[in-house]
Amino acid sequence: MIRRARARRAPEPPLASKAAEVRVEELHKSFKEQAVLAGVDLEIPNGDLVAIVGGSGCGKTVLLQHMIGHLRPDRGRVLVADHESPAPELRNLATLDETGLTRIRIHTAVVFQKNALFSATVYENLALWLREIRRLDEEEIRRRAREALDAVGFEGDETILGKHREEPSGGMAKRVAVARALAMRPVTMFYDEPTTGLDPMNAASIHELIDRTHRRPLAGGLRSTTVIVTHDKDLLRRLSPRVVMLHEGRVHFDGPYEGFAASESPVVRPYFDLMPGLHQRAQVA
Repeated sequence: MIRRARARRAPEPPLASKAAEVRVEELHKSFKEQAVLAGVDLEIPNGDLVAIVGGSGCGKTVLLQHMIGHLRPDRGRVLVADHESPAPELRNLATLDETGLTRIRIHTAVVFQKNALFSATVYENLALWLREIRRLDEEEIRRRAREALDAVGFEGDETILGKHREEPSGGMAKRVAVARALAMRPVTMFYDEPTTGLDPMNAASIHELIDRTHRRPLAGGLRSTTVIVTHDKDLLRRLSPRVVMLHEGRVHFDGPYEGFAASESPVVRPYFDLMPGLHQRAQVA
């Protein structure tokens, strides 16, 4: 049975480093005449669990797309840790060619709002990035695929690898999408509206999966870094992340969930109260 109360989080091990995984500096982005981001400054250290929130159209997903290199700034910079370098050093995504972006993407993974599973089996969905980015052989790919699926709750299911994209239900498909990301063994996980379209029980399961995935051990003394774009108030309550709220193209609030929930700011309070309705609206959009 899924617990509906907030999961009690185990004490986390001390950080080997608080080096930045992502640094956003004076980020501006407009589409035609509409300014969406108007000077966003944000730093996400290794080990942080961050939820990016804000009203519809405030730029949450646009910010995420810059952090994963899908969009380039009009002004400002987005720097991401290059774990293929010894330090690791921060790289300006806008200056990287495809080879440089691949170096970054080896250590990052994205779970998209609608999962972005392509038309093939579960195994082929998990295998593609491992072949194209990690350059692994088929034996290691199969081992990692099985390991990742076990980690998201498919232990003992011998049929899941052969299922076609359309077969798993909404909650199962989301777990497959998380497994595909986990198979890459990333340092940083990005989630775009991970519980949109899920019923409360499946959503609670994904909350716990995100928390468990965030706390998984990594090599080299690093901790997993997690960035979630969401309107899901229950996710915030259960996971108690650092909350970053965008408003009018900038960071309006940046702090712990408890401070966000207690805020009487005339910007934060109405949004916090409206979050369930915004989340529901996103599910039917």
